Amino acid sequence: MALWVDKYRPTNLDKLDYNLTLSKQLKHLVSAGDFPHMMVYGPPGAGKKTRVMCLLRELYGPGVEKLKVEHRTFKTPSDAKLEIITIASNYHIELNPSDAGTQDRLVVQDILKEIASSHQLDTQTQRSFKVVVLTEVDKLSKDAQHALRRTMELYVSTCRLILLCNSTSKVLSPIRSRCLGIRIPAPTVPEIVTVLQSIARKEGISVSGDFATRIAESSDRNLRKAILSFEACRVQQYPFVSNQPIQKADWEVYVEQTASEILGEQSPKCLLAVRGRMYELLSHCIPADIIIKSLTNVLLRSIDRSLKIELVQWAATYEHRLQLGSKPIFHLEAFVAKFMSLYKRYRLNLGY
Repeated sequence: MALWVDKYRPTNLDKLDYNLTLSKQLKHLVSAGDFPHMMVYGPPGAGKKTRVMCLLRELYGPGVEKLKVEHRTFKTPSDAKLEIITIASNYHIELNPSDAGTQDRLVVQDILKEIASSHQLDTQTQRSFKVVVLTEVDKLSKDAQHALRRTMELYVSTCRLILLCNSTSKVLSPIRSRCLGIRIPAPTVPEIVTVLQSIARKEGISVSGDFATRIAESSDRNLRKAILSFEACRVQQYPFVSNQPIQKADWEVYVEQTASEILGEQSPKCLLAVRGRMYELLSHCIPADIIIKSLTNVLLRSIDRSLKIELVQWAATYEHRLQLGSKPIFHLEAFVAKFMSLYKRYRLNLGY
């Protein structure tokens, strides 16, 4: 049984419930004939991937939804093997090159060369190009981004790129200049409420506007998170009651408990325990930058105003180092150790 977030995902631009002006512009772009490289960016849960899939359906029709998952193997210059999971149809391929770590440049070059070398069978009724969708482009290494820039120029006649990222600040300017930038803003709280009420009608359940608003506000305008929370609340208790708690993701509760341990004791023993908790989060595929951001937000609610600026500065420093290094646990542990040092010094100055 599919989750609601997948079950009710729109499949064409006409079914999208928000950013309607943007949907009209994308339809016009498809009908115009000339389709450029695109960079779609916006916060998590804004609907970037959904909108791109709707766009591909406008380009190629329902055949783009016949997907197959493939495990592709690449050989590095040192004869090591890399395995990347791709999702593909007859018209497009989607992958996340950053999964290859420091070898992401090799993946980008090989995939694009392969797609560019194959032409559409019937260019009269089909588009003359295929589409490559690259996710998390802002996490690519600089070498991979330079390789991507060169490849974009070489194979523009046979393939188009759609690049997905949360922020363009980590993408090289030569790549940005070669793409049509499309910003997908996060949905507003009323728009999220509208989506939740629409899902409730399709499921045959009733939800009050106040309860839907509470879910929307707790999601930080992340529509995916809001729908998952709504379904979790439905499983927890139905009919809904006015004071029903909003379900949080297990990892968010785990991060809050970790923050409590950090604030409770600042010692090597506690740091070792927190390191184990960080490993636990990483092993459950929670990205390291999300861990730092979530932990910082929880700590900010519990510390004195005089410490907040330093905490944010060090969080930004270690988040940047995460992008440069290959071992996230080192930077997560260093961030926690730095905060423990700051917080213990603050407590000692107060005489605790």
